[in-house]
Amino acid sequence: MPVQVNEIIIRAVVESGTGGGGATPGSGTDGMEALVSECVEQVLEILREREER
Repeated sequence: MPVQVNEIIIRAVVESGTGGGGATPGSGTDGMEALVSECVEQVLEILREREER
């Protein structure tokens, strides 16, 4: 039986500042844009696969 996802909720908290954690490579604005871009590409790929069925 196929599973259908009707809604996806993604929440993120972005804090600017120098407190707490270590920075990862690619962090900051460029890293966030890359992450969002990758997520968009994956969602679009899933939608393309659904249209092919």
